[in-house]
Amino acid sequence: MPVTTIRLPQTPDIGGTPSPQPTHLSVPGSAKPFLHPELGRVDAAIIGGPHIIKESPFYVAKPFAGKEAQMEEVMDELDHRAFIPDTLIENETKWFYNSLGIDDQYFATESVNNIANHILSIYGAKVAAFSREDHKFELRLDREDEDRAVYIDTSVPGITNLKGPQYEQRIDTKYLNGSTPARAYRLETFRSVTRPVDNVTDEEPQQFRCYFVYKCEFPEGDVTEAETDMLKISDKRFYEKASENTKNIYKSVIELATSKTSGPVIDMYEIEGSRERRLIIAYRQRSASNFFSALSDLYHYYGLTSTRKYVEQFKNGVSVMCVYLSPSPKSSKYPPIEHSIHQVIKEVSLLYCLPQNLYQYLFAQGELSLQESIYAHCVTIFVTHFLNRLGSEYTSLLSILDSGNSTHQEVIAKIKRRLRQETFTKDYIVDIIISQLELVRQFYLSFASTHYVASVGEDSSFLPTLSYQRLKSSTVLSDEELTKLVSRNAANDHHVLVMSAFHLFNKHVLRTNFYTPTKVALSFRLDPSFLPKLEYPQPLFGMFLCVGQEFRGFHLRFRDIARGGIRIVKSRSQEAYNLNARSLFDENYNLANTQQRKNKDIPEGGSKGVILLDYEHQDKATVAFQKYIDAVLDLLLPGDVPGVKNKIVDLYKKEEIIFMGPDENTAGLVDWATMHARERKAPWWKSFFTGKSPELGGIPHDEYGMTSLSVREYVTGIYRKLGIDESQVRKLQTGGPDGDLGSNEILLSNEKYIAVIDGSGVLHDTNGIHREELLRLAKERKMISDFDVSKLSAEGYRVLVDEKDVTLPSGEVVENGTTFRNLFHLRSGALDGIQMFVPCGGRPEAIDANSVSALIRDGKSTIPYIVEGANLFLTQEAKLKLEAAGTIIFKDASANKGGVTSSSLEVLASLAFDDAGFYENMCISNGKVPAFYTAYVAEVQEIIKKNAYLEFEALWREHEKTGKSRSVLSDELSNAITDLTEELQNSSLWEDVEFRDAVLAEALPELLLKKITLAKILERVPVAYLKAIFGSFLAGRFVYEKGSNPGQFAFFEFMVKKRQGITT
Repeated sequence: MPVTTIRLPQTPDIGGTPSPQPTHLSVPGSAKPFLHPELGRVDAAIIGGPHIIKESPFYVAKPFAGKEAQMEEVMDELDHRAFIPDTLIENETKWFYNSLGIDDQYFATESVNNIANHILSIYGAKVAAFSREDHKFELRLDREDEDRAVYIDTSVPGITNLKGPQYEQRIDTKYLNGSTPARAYRLETFRSVTRPVDNVTDEEPQQFRCYFVYKCEFPEGDVTEAETDMLKISDKRFYEKASENTKNIYKSVIELATSKTSGPVIDMYEIEGSRERRLIIAYRQRSASNFFSALSDLYHYYGLTSTRKYVEQFKNGVSVMCVYLSPSPKSSKYPPIEHSIHQVIKEVSLLYCLPQNLYQYLFAQGELSLQESIYAHCVTIFVTHFLNRLGSEYTSLLSILDSGNSTHQEVIAKIKRRLRQETFTKDYIVDIIISQLELVRQFYLSFASTHYVASVGEDSSFLPTLSYQRLKSSTVLSDEELTKLVSRNAANDHHVLVMSAFHLFNKHVLRTNFYTPTKVALSFRLDPSFLPKLEYPQPLFGMFLCVGQEFRGFHLRFRDIARGGIRIVKSRSQEAYNLNARSLFDENYNLANTQQRKNKDIPEGGSKGVILLDYEHQDKATVAFQKYIDAVLDLLLPGDVPGVKNKIVDLYKKEEIIFMGPDENTAGLVDWATMHARERKAPWWKSFFTGKSPELGGIPHDEYGMTSLSVREYVTGIYRKLGIDESQVRKLQTGGPDGDLGSNEILLSNEKYIAVIDGSGVLHDTNGIHREELLRLAKERKMISDFDVSKLSAEGYRVLVDEKDVTLPSGEVVENGTTFRNLFHLRSGALDGIQMFVPCGGRPEAIDANSVSALIRDGKSTIPYIVEGANLFLTQEAKLKLEAAGTIIFKDASANKGGVTSSSLEVLASLAFDDAGFYENMCISNGKVPAFYTAYVAEVQEIIKKNAYLEFEALWREHEKTGKSRSVLSDELSNAITDLTEELQNSSLWEDVEFRDAVLAEALPELLLKKITLAKILERVPVAYLKAIFGSFLAGRFVYEKGSNPGQFAFFEFMVKKRQGITT
């Protein structure tokens, strides 16, 4: 039988160590098409260049002395197996050893048996090629193990084969994505430079692509992330094979990756006398999933192919990728590599943000550019959240139903959620967009014509990138033309609705980092005026949308100067993720709105940031947070580093400052955010984040119980008004001893705990949970999973979320611990006799208008007192039903405001002190606490308790006077204070210097006034901030004293009294 011969040149500096596992040789045509999953300082750095070097191998393999003897053994093994004809054994073996280009390290480390397996696999592919009518050679060889792998594939240079085995995606998923210093994998891959068979046409110039993966062996001993000594951080094989020049090149990018950035560091080398370009990219491990495979799609798009690629891992947590790029055989229709390489370099940063987007396969096929596909991905996220799909019928229904009826409001909310999730699913939206690619291209062109900023040199003939050429050569349609194009191309009304949302997005983007040369996630400053007032009655002041490969997130604020925490939302299941994704914006809006009402006592309005982790990246909360923060900073700080942070198009044209703080899953990350803002030269870095460590001048809420102090003021206020002995109160608490609010509530209280619910499960004892053991957990910040169950009474039990078929003391069997935990706060029987319920944790809307019925029996509430410590734990409708059934309830916006007060006073100190004074008086150094800091924290605690006391008394008084629900009164008081604050800070009262100074002297902390003086505070603190303090203090004191609806002359009387006090 004739045999198809394969000729490959020798490339002696490439090698690998394949696996000893059985070879997998796939039958041509059997591979499944690639499925594209949704993926949903930190800046990147582009090193100046180009560097021109002489041709020299980056790696030099050590010769294998036993190679000839081993080859003889392999031929004997092949002869023994009797599959290859005797006359061909020597030819096939020598071709494998001498022509395939595998370096000697492979032969030195691989067994005779495994080498024979590889030769047999390739020979089998030759036989299969001969049997085909077109004699097309297809090889699919893979051998995988925990510590090594080898893949050999046939491919066409410069083309991504979406129907192939997707070995690069497998390597990413199985080895590269999860690499850490504790368990890392390096990769070597090369491509042949001649055809595998003689009779393949020029239309498909197939070549071999070989991949060798193996586990890294690092030197003994610990190293820090800042370590750059190559001997200490390099894999053993890399260090032996890499030339000194290679080590120096890698060291240069590693130093930048460790000292300046967590995003990609990009460098490029030209080879003297050649068109080859070598691209070097360094980035943090686990910061860019599927980056290696996505990079192939990028350079293929520009008509380039790689001859060799390396991915090296280092013990300090840095990955370095090296790619040898050359023009592909069909590169004549693309810009020359001398130009396109610069566009590849620029787009590496964009690719790093989203290595796999929803339209990746369209990019890989060349249907969309990288910019177009990622733009479409971002707009798809926008569409899923903001598509107006409620329709006129919803509006009509809203006008018929009673807005004051809590049941009607709950029904409306449920109808709204169902219309949103069922009418337009994400998959349906994506299908519509895929069917309208020409519209996508036109809308992208409109977006780019507004926000694209040409780089230096792009307006010359020397460096015409594809993006710039397209903007110059394509016609940008007007708004009217785009609208007509949508109507003409759309197949139905749904298509019109979805594609019109692209236009809506473009018209409301005020700033974006999309075209910033270096970035780690994409961010958009949006004008929120497009939000329908019907659904979002309180208008937002500002909106940010951030999109990264691990997350999506928003930041919303109701005033220019606003404060609120940043929370990270995790999902235990795909179903939970889908639910969280659908409710993300509404939850963020409601949290910010609650914050707006909660911030009544401070100068800042309400804001909130929510980061939703992609379901595939639940373990990357820190990475997601860092990228989110850096992407927001891109839009707050001027771009003043050409080629790194260029100026962006600013349609907002105003300076913005955002004040942030810790929230769920972010408490341990605020120090990084503070220091990162300083490294990026933000002038307001000291006040950017609150809740930071005392070493940075922060006042930790958890350590000093700031939030809990306010909550406790409401709990003890109820006891005080009703004459109740706290020690006899039976109590339920959600949010366990491991959390800030939960732990401090336990430490500050003296009630008899009956049940505690936290992330790990349920702890219940009808005779009272052992107090000393509960206090131990609270002090150590441990979950109830660490509770010593031997200290429970005979009727007590603990059920953890991972447990199944647990038998309770009553004999009841709990089939699923997670379900039991999620619904325990609504469980009848177990909650009998509970008097006080303090939610200190849990998801929003844990009790709504439907589920609240579990807490009402025969028209009367089963729990007489509730103080809502956790934000939005109960819906407003549920609160109203409970109050109607007899519960005394104080909502989150009133009870949970201690933390924001502490944060505001922390910011005030950072603004009032100069740098030297701040470090001396507010920063703990070497364990030494400044006396001022200790005294200031104590004063902050007293201010929190006083503000909570004043509001509690006002709510109690107004309820007794009017009979109104306390939940309604809370909103009325909050709105009255915030509205009056706006009026006062913009009134002429500020111009009355004597009155202004007197009010500020009463409003500002006494210690700051003594230490700094009012004159210095007026000099250092921004006027807008001081006006806000002035307005909020006067408004708060007036409303707490007179109520939210005082008589016509009440404020006049209040001001007369204030002025008399000043005169006195």
